[in-house]
Amino acid sequence: MKTSFGPIDFLAPAEEVAGRLIGATLTINGVGGVIVETEAYDQKDPASHTFVGLTKRNAAMFGPSACAYVYRSYGIHWCLNLVCGAEHHGAGVLIRAIEPTLGVDVMRERRGLEEKRLLCSGPGRVGEALAVSHDYNGMHIDSAPFQLIPAEHLVHVVSGPRIGISKAVDVPWRFGLAGSRFVSRPFR
Repeated sequence: MKTSFGPIDFLAPAEEVAGRLIGATLTINGVGGVIVETEAYDQKDPASHTFVGLTKRNAAMFGPSACAYVYRSYGIHWCLNLVCGAEHHGAGVLIRAIEPTLGVDVMRERRGLEEKRLLCSGPGRVGEALAVSHDYNGMHIDSAPFQLIPAEHLVHVVSGPRIGISKAVDVPWRFGLAGSRFVSRPFR
């Protein structure tokens, strides 16, 4: 178990950034909450969109760090990643789950559900609840509509294998807030 709080260096490797994002507050247009689950990916990783090199779809991942990489998953859900590492590095962090704290009623309306725990427990749910769209692809996360506030107190971070992938399944680059009931799937 790791502990984390304070500033996030987006030039650091993806797995380090993914752990540091746990406990940070992320909002889009004032709607969001505490990041409780992330996954790291980099270009050397066969599970990453950037493993095959630069394409039109993944171009944002090869741009500046601290930008959004937004893609559609299974042709249905918009998923939000935060680009990290040196420019042209092809690394990023998938936002897998958020504990809703700001704009909860807006998220409930967007998702069509009342159960707070399920509003943002999975990358597709995060995308829908925060109204993520491809328009955000390549945008810097340090300016509107984004706001990212690092964790202000010590949080305990757990890690384990990523989920929902078929390659490099044993790589322990999934990170979560220890004990959070808002993660998409419990950690072992």
